Amino acid sequence: MLPLVVKVIALVLQTATSALTPVNDEATIIFAGDAMQHQAQLDAAKTRSGAYDYSECFAALSDEISGADYAVVNLETTLGGKGYTGYPCFTSPDSYAQALADAGFDMMLTANNHTLDRLDRGLERTIHVLDSMGVDHLGTYRNASERAERLPMIRDINGFKIGFLNYTYGTNGIKLKGNGIVDYIDREVIARDIQALRESGAELIAAAIHWGVEYEKLPHPTQKSLARYLADSGVEMIIGGHPHVIQPMELSEADSIGSRQLLVYSLGNFISNMRTTDTRGGAILKVKLRRTADGHAIVGDAAYRLVFTVPPTDGHTNFRLMQVDSPSIPAQWKGRAAAFASSARKIFDRHNINVQEY
Repeated sequence: MLPLVVKVIALVLQTATSALTPVNDEATIIFAGDAMQHQAQLDAAKTRSGAYDYSECFAALSDEISGADYAVVNLETTLGGKGYTGYPCFTSPDSYAQALADAGFDMMLTANNHTLDRLDRGLERTIHVLDSMGVDHLGTYRNASERAERLPMIRDINGFKIGFLNYTYGTNGIKLKGNGIVDYIDREVIARDIQALRESGAELIAAAIHWGVEYEKLPHPTQKSLARYLADSGVEMIIGGHPHVIQPMELSEADSIGSRQLLVYSLGNFISNMRTTDTRGGAILKVKLRRTADGHAIVGDAAYRLVFTVPPTDGHTNFRLMQVDSPSIPAQWKGRAAAFASSARKIFDRHNINVQEY
């Protein structure tokens, strides 16, 4: 639960803010998992002209994504320029990020284990491209001055002032050589960042964390430990990624002032060319923010939808992301989609707390 001092500060700031700005009763945020870009995806997107077209990839979900007041996705690749490659060192065409933005994503997370796949230049170019697109991004910076300028990051989402954080456990052993900054998991840094967000008027905080053990469907003790730390520090939304499979979700009961905390250990893959049963899909999470009768912002409720990546087939030349139960999934992929859904639902039904499928 929120520490008393943090609660008091938040209540004072919310009261002062609501007196100056219109207060809305509800807002929605969508969080999506790891947007991967393997070689097969590059090959499928390449056109005869040599350009890369991803317009088909997210078409089936774009209405839902753009329909939220704000949408966040983990960009698990770099935009390092030509010479595009998939695993193990990812770099993708700029049009891939543009397709995600066109689908409705407002923020792309850049602190993950592939952030430095194209070294310092890749980090810097990724920031430059996202800036040129006008999309929000978080987790990496050209230098310390840029980090100080961009943070604390607070976005007004339909009248709710939401603070965002993004950290990664590591970068596959690759280290920066210049002045760039990657936000690694460091509890002292996190504590300062949370304090800065509260002091700057954040009503609620969402921390996106790249953590855990790949392909494990239950959280590692290190995830649980950090989750407890973040919750005790007052973070209301803890959203995890990296394992490439889904992991459980928990939404606490409201405390005495109506505050609730949401914990998602892993949303799995958003889109990829991974081919085991549990990596072929993931979950997108819809979070509803509400206000109590006296105007305080809370996490109202949260629900997930399972999505499945359909490889090129049935006359389609590109990968397509679809709802897992969509009748449009080609017949040859329905069995694999059903197997993914069954495995994911088994974990969620057994371990989720107050987070249901919608």
